[in-house]
Amino acid sequence: MPRRRLRRGDLACSVAVAVAAAAVAVAAVGAVGGGDGGADFDYRKLSGIIIPGFASTQLRAWSVLDCPYSPFDFNPLDSVWLDTAKLLSAVNCWLKCMLLDPYNQTDHPECKSRPDSGLSAITELDPGYITGPLSSVWKEWVKWLTFETALKLRGGPSLVFAHSMGNNVFRYFLEWLKLEIAPKHYIRWLDEHIHAYFAVGAPLLGSTEAVKAALSGATFGLPVSEGTARLMFNAFGSSLWLMPFSEYCKADNIYWKHFFEGKGGCHHRQQCDEMEYKSEYSGWPTNLVSIEVPTVRDTEAYPSIMDTTENITSSMECGKPTLLSFSAREVSDGTLFKTIKDWDPQSIGLIHQLEKYYQGDPVLNPLTPWERPPIKNVFCIYGLDSKTEVGYYFAPSGKPYPDNWIITDIIYEFEGSLLSRQNKIVTQFILSRSGNSVTGKPNNSSGDGTVSYNSLSWCKNWLGPKVNITRAPQAEHDGSDLQTKMNVDHHVGQGILPNMTRTPHVKYITYFEDAESIPGWRTAVWELDKANHRNIVRMPVLMRELWLEMWHDMHPDAKSKFVTKEFFWIIFMVMILFSWTEPRTKKGSSQKQIS
Repeated sequence: MPRRRLRRGDLACSVAVAVAAAAVAVAAVGAVGGGDGGADFDYRKLSGIIIPGFASTQLRAWSVLDCPYSPFDFNPLDSVWLDTAKLLSAVNCWLKCMLLDPYNQTDHPECKSRPDSGLSAITELDPGYITGPLSSVWKEWVKWLTFETALKLRGGPSLVFAHSMGNNVFRYFLEWLKLEIAPKHYIRWLDEHIHAYFAVGAPLLGSTEAVKAALSGATFGLPVSEGTARLMFNAFGSSLWLMPFSEYCKADNIYWKHFFEGKGGCHHRQQCDEMEYKSEYSGWPTNLVSIEVPTVRDTEAYPSIMDTTENITSSMECGKPTLLSFSAREVSDGTLFKTIKDWDPQSIGLIHQLEKYYQGDPVLNPLTPWERPPIKNVFCIYGLDSKTEVGYYFAPSGKPYPDNWIITDIIYEFEGSLLSRQNKIVTQFILSRSGNSVTGKPNNSSGDGTVSYNSLSWCKNWLGPKVNITRAPQAEHDGSDLQTKMNVDHHVGQGILPNMTRTPHVKYITYFEDAESIPGWRTAVWELDKANHRNIVRMPVLMRELWLEMWHDMHPDAKSKFVTKEFFWIIFMVMILFSWTEPRTKKGSSQKQIS
């Protein structure tokens, strides 16, 4: 595996191997598998591999750091991410354990920190204060040893559950594996080691919020200033992994084996098709960034506050600032950062990371659209119809880095419309608070509050030519409020609209499932109304659906490819009842089967 991927600052997530349980329901599922029905393999041998997203795992100190003028010091194994007491009382000292050199991704000379391990690392970040799915920017790499260990310990393949940027990590692993083993063994290895892949909240085309985090900082509700958040985001080489990119631009198709082995060094050149130049916004609903730059350039790389204020004021008086706009392609290929580097010298570090770790990556340029992974069962799951940021207006603040830009306006998508921060709803044209006109082509739905709909729903391109669509309430139901459309035509690159009715104040799940697919493969897309990006992994309805799908999938008497939605709540209660009351054989399997 490439050496650079082993450094924490250039990685995205840690991995927890839940070898003691298969998915979330081994107890109940174990009552069915391996019985008289003759299943192909014992599903009790399944293991779960969890790949969390951005900032969702614990980080611990690996060295001693004395914090002057503070009662808090850092000793080996002390919590760093996230120790709120040290963050609030000794922020400068805490930053030494958090920040990396933006050019070589090494630790601060005075403090070294590394990821925690085990399930506890992803279940609570700060005991008693912050728990749950924030995610990780700087964690250990997904090694195939993880899958080999799970296979040896449990005797069966794994269920991969990836959230947010964890999906990008898993994609990179699959591409790396393709170069690591013989091509004829690649698919066989996947079939033996991975039974199903659940892509939850995957930013398949990136997220606009990454631009905000790079230019002004995004705190995600944590007790840090936006400037501090920007310092951290720009220090980690993996942060750019979340940058939005064009759906029409792909990397060249050169075989990179010799570069991967260290004999090359060329960049992955972007190849954009004609649609990139014929259509607007690179497949996004609007221009992602509009930024004001002074007419007169500042000659000093790091001016003082007084000098910056004086220069900005004089340039404003001498001429109207220039407003520059950038599409997703111009963000991902570095045009944005190259354009503003004279006013924001820190952009040079981002350009370096982009060229070294993305365009120059020996495995792939991850800022390009990805195809369906060659895994037997793929489930793409995300929330929709929440107010989601899709564009920003920036202007100079008159302060030095990291507070040198301020956001003057935000463009949102919300339930098929675009709106500005003042909530002026317009479908094709909006006027922002600052008086700037903004054109846009809204998506049919909005995103999950963090990732826009076009990025989340890119996985609909993985569906086959015929799709069965089912819409069911998220709450328990008897099947009377169920809507279905069978064998709907699907053309790659064109959206699939359910065209179904909604009852007010009811939250639904809409299932898009392959009616015809490659033999042995299944693909499904689940859309959950109002499911928030960061909280979707906690939703009981999601856990219930995953549980049911795997139970159905492993049942030897299953007749359909996907679990039947008409009576799922009745089936769910019956399974719970069986898991509590059904006697087991000596082998641990049930005497009876549920058909």
